[in-house]
Order: sequence, then structure tokens, then C-alpha cells
Amino acid sequence: MSFDDLQPSFGKELMSNVKVYTINNCPFCDKAKNLLKQRDLTFEEVKLSLDDHEAVNALRAETKMRTFPQILNKGELIGGYSDLAELDGSDQLESLK
Repeated sequence: MSFDDLQPSFGKELMSNVKVYTINNCPFCDKAKNLLKQRDLTFEEVKLSLDDHEAVNALRAETKMRTFPQILNKGELIGGYSDLAELDGSDQLESLK
């Protein structure tokens, strides 16, 4: 499995620029999604199971991150929740619209 296989197959023109890769029972995933919602930023959540080693390893190979959430904008890695919060703190979340 490759990172591209993790991308949804429906019309890409309808998809958000921001993708949030999450896992179950992840408080930082919830914080990231809540922050994006509070700032009225649309995003697409891609839920992964840690049991799906192939999908998780494909994402980790692409991003070089081991923690969740993993947040991308237009395919470029933003980082995790703390990186998102830092963008918010410097009023740069608007650039994700």
C-alpha cells in the first residue's frame, strides 16, 4: 500500500485542501479537529486503525511522523496538533482556507 492509496477515490474537486489523519481514542486528534471547526476551516478526516499496519506505515513513510494526528494542507505536511495550534497562535490558520 502506498500513501496515494490512502486518498479517497471520490471527486477530488469536492475534497478539502486540509486532511487530518486520525486514530481512535486520540485526544490530540480531537483537539485538532475542534480547533479547525472553531476557526470554520473545512477539512477531511481520514480515520486509520493502528491495526492496519500497511496503511499506517504508508502514511508514516510519506510524512516521517510517528504520532497522530497528521495534518496536511494541499499534500504538504503541517504537522500535528501542536503545529496547528502554533499556526493558530500566529494567526496563520486563515491561509488554510
